[in-house]
Amino acid sequence: MARYGQAFKDRVVAKLLPPESADISKVSREIGVGMNTLERWRAEALSMPEKTRTWTAAARLEAVITTASMDANAKSAWCREKGIYLTDLETWRESAMSALDEPSQPRVSPEQGRRAQKRIKELEREVRRKDKALAETAALLVLTKKVSAIFESRGDE
Repeated sequence: MARYGQAFKDRVVAKLLPPESADISKVSREIGVGMNTLERWRAEALSMPEKTRTWTAAARLEAVITTASMDANAKSAWCREKGIYLTDLETWRESAMSALDEPSQPRVSPEQGRRAQKRIKELEREVRRKDKALAETAALLVLTKKVSAIFESRGDE
């Protein structure tokens, strides 16, 4: 019998509960978990208070869009009804806004990415070669010092 982590279960159950309310058979096919198991997980989640439920990214975005035009009182009432805090809603809104912002660095084209990967491999190969050469030089230096130390001690005899 397969064991699933709580985070995995929470993500799956969040898909099954409103506002997404995905079809159990579809989710079962997508993730490879039996329909009976998913129904049991959903029933367990529905028996818990709403505050302990997990919200998916799509559900969070839907909540932000739904409450965007509401005044403060209506927004507070909506949050109480759904069992979330107003600060959670604001955090979700900030997260959505930051995701929509322009990226700080321009995106790299696939061709540039391939060239960069090729250049990285060349540089790594060159570093390995130089490391080997440095190790060989260090070994030769140590051997040279040992040989000269041996011959100097024989010269004293």
